[in-house]
Amino acid sequence: MRQIVMAALAAGIVLALGGTAIADKKGEKHKSKIEMAETAKVTIDQAIKTASEKVPGHVIEAELEKKHDTTVWEVEIVTDDKMIKEVHVDADSGAIIDVEDKGKAHKDKGKH
Repeated sequence: MRQIVMAALAAGIVLALGGTAIADKKGEKHKSKIEMAETAKVTIDQAIKTASEKVPGHVIEAELEKKHDTTVWEVEIVTDDKMIKEVHVDADSGAIIDVEDKGKAHKDKGKH
């Protein structure tokens, strides 16, 4: 019985320490995002407008990322022909860096 209690206690400690490490990584990621947002000269609204002018469609996601030491807005757009395009907008200048074809948009039919 004592071995079971000790094993459970050890497992709890390992889980608690692992959870702290995960929380620290999330905290670092959030801190990095906050720093990028504070230094970006282009707002999310401006990035979406610029991307939409380049690739017409419905914006489904916009996120601030670091690519090759440059802060960029990644704006995902579903086009009228059901393709997903990712437009990279420079967060400092507002210039379009590139457009990536992410493939065909698929509807989830609930099959898992």
